[in-house]
Amino acid sequence: MNATVRVSVVALFCLAAAACAKKQEIKAAPPPPEAPTATAPAQTEGVFTPADLQSNACLRTRVIYFDFDKSDIRGEFDNIVACHAKYLRDRPMARMTIEGNTDERGTREYNLGLGERRGNALASALEAAGASSSQIKVVSYGEERPVCREHNEGCWHQNRRDNIVYTTE
Repeated sequence: MNATVRVSVVALFCLAAAACAKKQEIKAAPPPPEAPTATAPAQTEGVFTPADLQSNACLRTRVIYFDFDKSDIRGEFDNIVACHAKYLRDRPMARMTIEGNTDERGTREYNLGLGERRGNALASALEAAGASSSQIKVVSYGEERPVCREHNEGCWHQNRRDNIVYTTE
């Protein structure tokens, strides 16, 4: 009897995973038309200078948010990633630290791992856009550095993030 319940639960999870995979394929089709317009401004600008870190709206955005229990970078941040990758390409001496953070839910060890996966996901996206891996350092703080301390979804969303910190020029 117990084995039958386990098999049924596993079968339901498989069906749910298959259904979710199909939904993701359907949702993946609309973003490509938006992607060229989102990354085009970063590609047409001139060479970034250190002053652009404060004056350029794209480079001033240094927080990338994540969905619950995910380490995938959402499409809405593609332009931000492209801008920061271009800055690193234009400024070979620049160094960046990516600080991975999570909300308070989960164990300390799990959250440290999730923060690291989020930081590595952003580092990989930057490298794919042309940044050098030698310019990027990833640090995970897990749940240790919240920006909001309330116990609700709005607050947890603010804590599920990567912070981009430029360390030297």
